[in-house]
Amino acid sequence: MSSIPALVIEDLVVRYGDAVAVNGVSMTADAAQVTALLGPNGAGKTTTVEVACGLRAATSGRVRLLGAEPGTRAVARRVGVMLQQGGLYPTARPLEWLEYLARLYPTHADPSELLDLVGIDPSTRTTTRRLSGGEQQRVKLAAALLPNPEFLMLDEPTAGLDPLARRNLLEALAGRRDAGTSILLTTHQLSDVETLADHVVVIANGHVIAEGTVADLTGANDAMSFTGPPFLDLARLAGSLPGGFRAEELRPGYYVVHGPPSPQVMATITTWCADQGIMATDLAVGRRTLEQIVIDAGSEPS
Repeated sequence: MSSIPALVIEDLVVRYGDAVAVNGVSMTADAAQVTALLGPNGAGKTTTVEVACGLRAATSGRVRLLGAEPGTRAVARRVGVMLQQGGLYPTARPLEWLEYLARLYPTHADPSELLDLVGIDPSTRTTTRRLSGGEQQRVKLAAALLPNPEFLMLDEPTAGLDPLARRNLLEALAGRRDAGTSILLTTHQLSDVETLADHVVVIANGHVIAEGTVADLTGANDAMSFTGPPFLDLARLAGSLPGGFRAEELRPGYYVVHGPPSPQVMATITTWCADQGIMATDLAVGRRTLEQIVIDAGSEPS
């Protein structure tokens, strides 16, 4: 694996008139890894991706993609991009569209094989505008994979997919990552991030507020959490836990047991809940879920 990051963003600022969409974002995406860019709507994720792939100019800051300036011809041939909106010619059939795009690259993957990979019949005569939303997403992913990219940028790639198609797509992306492709992913499907991401960057109000592995951000290595009725007496639970563990109510109805997760400790928590006559919900390894992290990011002051 290369020690040189595939993408480096330093102090990126993007303004639309008086509005600041990105306000000093600095991040890296390592080679042959999946980096997930998370945050609430309006956080600046899509704008950051558009600058990184050369579709939008930065107001200030520095971006290096595969060691070069984004948007140059040499880099464009090495990058695949799938944006949430656009990217299809409405009256073309999927294979026609991919064969047209293939002629824009000096070398490329086989369009029919890519359509098979994403679950689209290459022989279909249905135009892209008449495909379902999930099918359109698959065609856009196939288009992004055409140049056999070294770096792949995906904005909401599993939106509109049924569970089987989503699982197949995630497996395909994991295979690309394992083969050496660097991937930058933005999504609201947080289970996709838990399945796929090697590194997570969380932004809010246009700047980075947290980053690390999923385990780093959620505390998955040092705690377990669950929800239930508020203001439970935790004394008996604390007395049942191994030495060095402690239980607390972080906010009304949200409880955290601090200590290394194990099946035995999980059983202790569920047994205590049963003795209290309550149903513990959202029992999870970690102090916070990714969902809670993104929700909290949405409440960050501007």
